[in-house]
Amino acid sequence: MDTPPLSGSDSDSDDSLVTDRELQDAFSRGLLKPGLNVVLEGPKKTVNDVNGLKQCLAEFKRDLEWVERLDVTLGPVPEISDPQPTPQNKEQKAVNPEDDFQREMSFYRQAQAAVLAVLPRLHQLKVPTKRPTDYFAEMAKSDQQMQKIRQKLQTKQAAMEKSEKAKQLRALRKYGKKVQTEVLQKRQREKTHMMNAIKKYQKGFSDKLDFLEGDQKSVPQGTKAGAKSQQMKKGPSAKRRYKNQKFGFGGKKKGSKWNTRESHDDVSSFRAKTAHGKGPKRPGKKGSNKRPGKRTREKMKSRTR
Repeated sequence: MDTPPLSGSDSDSDDSLVTDRELQDAFSRGLLKPGLNVVLEGPKKTVNDVNGLKQCLAEFKRDLEWVERLDVTLGPVPEISDPQPTPQNKEQKAVNPEDDFQREMSFYRQAQAAVLAVLPRLHQLKVPTKRPTDYFAEMAKSDQQMQKIRQKLQTKQAAMEKSEKAKQLRALRKYGKKVQTEVLQKRQREKTHMMNAIKKYQKGFSDKLDFLEGDQKSVPQGTKAGAKSQQMKKGPSAKRRYKNQKFGFGGKKKGSKWNTRESHDDVSSFRAKTAHGKGPKRPGKKGSNKRPGKRTREKMKSRTR
């Protein structure tokens, strides 16, 4: 009997088995190494086809004038500190390609040297190097694209203006609240000042009625101190003067009962009977009206019961 042909899945499994076996054999022989195993067809051969390169160069090379090519080959412009560079200085000042600043500086100096060499040559050939004042360049973008950009910029500007107006309104509201608070505080201070002035007037510390006019301004601390010192210089306050006028000054109180030499030597008012309790008794103190003791009062209460 003929064997039936193998299906696609059977052939794939056989190929995978074959490749697995080959890999196992190669691993056992030590041909496999860690990493990706890529089958190499062989070392590439380098070819230096000089004739082919010259042929390609001749195909795209054109004998044009320098004005059409504008190519120059120059080194960097010499530094000011070294007007005459030597080969040793060149070797010492070689550009380090890993240093970004030195690399960019070398590009800049080389471009500067090219400009300094090319500009006089262009002037000799009468080639203009500056753009005229009435020069109009063609736009890189279409009018439709520029209209879209203009509309977008206008929308952005309108949104910024709207946001700025909202900020201004918030600031004005805050300022209005601040002003209102200051006005209320000012009214409270004026009311407190007026109440203090009324109390002073009622107690007699002041005889002025200027606070009733309502336009009394706050007096600074220096003026208040000056007014107090002026009041001390004038004399007692209005309240003190009023009481002195009504009741009299009364004389000196402190040290009025101290003995002096004259009062100590004066014994004309001394009475022995009065001093030793032998004289007549004082009116208002009677022995018959003496209050009974506590026990006596309790006995009297028990008797009455």
